[in-house]
Amino acid sequence: MRVTPAVVAEEREWVRERAPVVVALINETRADLSERFDERVDEVTAEQYRRAVDAVFADGDRAVNVAALVRILRDLDVQGDYPGFVVDELLGRELAGTVAGDQPLRLLGEATFHYADVAIEDAEGSAGVGGDDPAGLDDLDAALAAGFQTRLPGWEWRERESPFAVGTGDSG
Repeated sequence: MRVTPAVVAEEREWVRERAPVVVALINETRADLSERFDERVDEVTAEQYRRAVDAVFADGDRAVNVAALVRILRDLDVQGDYPGFVVDELLGRELAGTVAGDQPLRLLGEATFHYADVAIEDAEGSAGVGGDDPAGLDDLDAALAAGFQTRLPGWEWRERESPFAVGTGDSG
């Protein structure tokens, strides 16, 4: 696989066009997590998702890595499935973390990937689960949903100042 600026642009467009699938999974994941953790969380719109995709791909160093991971997962299919399970989980987790951002969001994106991946596998007719789609496609959708849902606003704890921030004011 050769990754060029043109390939990065193609993958950006593919990720943007995936909005109907990814945004639905983001909102399903957020609803489930909201209920599980008794936390209010806003839904995401397709426009918010597309703006976040644009922001991720505007960072060239991040964009090339996201594009490469997306391209691999779009085509990944391993005979016998179980050996492929390990590699598509690894790549999906890495993609979710890369999209989510720096720590602690990166770790949250990676953890949420596994949650979204289980949810998508439970859904009837999801991409990559049965059918003719590559096995990596469901992990790709779960990774995009996990990474972008973590990156996007809507969680109350992200909207307020951290109680652990230490001021830089004059101490004496």
